[in-house]
Amino acid sequence: MDSIQNRITAFVKLGAFLSQFSQEKIDEIEGIEHNDLFFDGFKHQIKIAQEKNSWFTKENIVFALESWSKALTKNNLEAWISKNELQTASNKTVAIVMAGNIPVVGFHDFLSVLISGHAVLVKQSSSDKHLLPFLAKYLEYVEESFKGKITFTEQKIENFDAVIATGSDNTARYFEYYFKDKPNIIRKSRNSVAVITGRETEEDLQKLSDDVFTYFGLGCRSVSKIYVPKDYDFNNFFNGMFVKKDIINNAKYANNYDYNKAVYLMSLFDLLENGFLMIKEDESYSSPIATIFYEYYDNEIDLKIKLHQDKEKIQCIVAKDFIENEVGFGETQNPNLWDYADGVNTLEFLSKI
Repeated sequence: MDSIQNRITAFVKLGAFLSQFSQEKIDEIEGIEHNDLFFDGFKHQIKIAQEKNSWFTKENIVFALESWSKALTKNNLEAWISKNELQTASNKTVAIVMAGNIPVVGFHDFLSVLISGHAVLVKQSSSDKHLLPFLAKYLEYVEESFKGKITFTEQKIENFDAVIATGSDNTARYFEYYFKDKPNIIRKSRNSVAVITGRETEEDLQKLSDDVFTYFGLGCRSVSKIYVPKDYDFNNFFNGMFVKKDIINNAKYANNYDYNKAVYLMSLFDLLENGFLMIKEDESYSSPIATIFYEYYDNEIDLKIKLHQDKEKIQCIVAKDFIENEVGFGETQNPNLWDYADGVNTLEFLSKI
């Protein structure tokens, strides 16, 4: 019989399965359900995902999987669900159009739909289509009620009751038109920023390097811009970033670094760089790979007003005792289940369709 508790248990089992794929090692753990069927196969899917998308390094894939294994605990899932009133049963079909910028980036929406009792129709990005179908198959093995409720398609999505779609600002306009007659959540491009006051410790700035470089800066929770006080000494910032110097050994990252540096130099832009990261003064939020934009601020109150006015463009604000709902240094890629993308409560949306 399908029940919310059965669904929670299934995702807890998936979390246990994913715990075998950690940054420290990939190793079979005794007692994990269906390892005989799934462990070696998932190792192979990780290898294929790397081969098909060179931004999906083994380190980045495993970081994402380990993050989800830590999130999918009984305590976390129950705490998350307790914040919402979920229907006990539903036969709605929710379509999800997923982005492909980082590994299993659409998993939170996938989890939200299934935990709510709905069926899910998934259209994946071609950049990230190898990991989730395999994990979905695992879920069907540990919880029979999921069978027939998970569908993947590469065709035009049809026969659905609601939709969650993520894309660029341009594709979002298309989504808004195409899905206007269905209950929907449409997500546009967002970036994350860090506010530096000059009072940060060396450890704070080293932690900030995780927010900048994890997933090569391709995630919406990745810091792409910093705000610094007038006369800020950027040596402090670069010293913090230095712990990630080996990122330049990734060929694709290095090619982007060289290309963007050449463009900036030909355009006679002022920039500072340290051999693997450039910083450029720019009012935009979305910076190219291997580049961080920065902007000076005169006083903290004006900056808080600006960040509030631009909240639709910002996913996370990394800071230390600066602003409400800030994210601590080094924490952008470790969201809780209830830290919703764009601040839109997905479970609440799903409970009302």
